[in-house]
Amino acid sequence: MVFPVETEERVKRRALSICQDHLRKVLEVARKVTQMVDSFAKGDRESAQQFFSEILKMEEEVDAARRMVAQELAEIGGVLTSREDFLRFTNQANEIADFCEGIGFRLLEIMDKGWKVPSDIKDGLMKLSEGMFEAVTKLRETAMTLNYSSTKALEKAREVEVAERVMDDLYRELEIKIISSHMEIPVLLLLRDITQLFEAVSDKAEDASDAARILAFAM
Repeated sequence: MVFPVETEERVKRRALSICQDHLRKVLEVARKVTQMVDSFAKGDRESAQQFFSEILKMEEEVDAARRMVAQELAEIGGVLTSREDFLRFTNQANEIADFCEGIGFRLLEIMDKGWKVPSDIKDGLMKLSEGMFEAVTKLRETAMTLNYSSTKALEKAREVEVAERVMDDLYRELEIKIISSHMEIPVLLLLRDITQLFEAVSDKAEDASDAARILAFAM
């Protein structure tokens, strides 16, 4: 069966719209993590718990949105030749929310145990969370520009790469501070996990931006 060109174009727009809505939810999870890190730095346990509860709820919404993307793409069927690219983009973005949940859980554990964290390391976590949010924000902007211009989308994808490189530097600097500190081993290990998860978020944002590049050529 032959489909008219406008049918495939309409299907592409529909697929892109649901992928963008999924990524919007992912960005909100990343925002809540940044706010939770601020509460952690201030020692505000109640606020941190509230943010973590919101992260858990939003993560469920992210998973539901991912399933919706998969269902929509399955229903679209062979009309959309690039559906695997849409699915790849969404699956990579979905992992960002998973990593964010892991960060929140570990932050709360440190607070619950009453372990002391030096102020310079707290400051480093703040910078790392802000860098992570910048990378995910740039990814969101990349996805939004797919509506208008593949050239602009490619430019925004490069901005994700820049944000990821900034994160690399922040991550390495903070990792050395953590290893060189005199904190108890359990909190040291948890903080290393947190920094690695932040780094994993930025890496995944870059992977998703690469998938967006492929989508830019398909739109």
